[in-house]
Amino acid sequence: MTDQINPETERFEALLTIEDVAALLRMPVASLRYWRVLGTGPRGFIVGRRLRYRHDDVLAWIDACRDDPGHGAA
Repeated sequence: MTDQINPETERFEALLTIEDVAALLRMPVASLRYWRVLGTGPRGFIVGRRLRYRHDDVLAWIDACRDDPGHGAA
């Protein structure tokens, strides 16, 4: 048996919970919930009854915040 990595499995392993994203951003979960209401946070989606984030989407959102002068860059 070979130890090949299935690309589809990797895509689903990259799903993050709101707690995972909060830890990654070093922000409170409440901030992510507030940003979600405002529509300004990283893009998330519902799977069943659970909120999930794609790791790539979170990283893209971080890059967009960095590149946007309106986000209060220091």
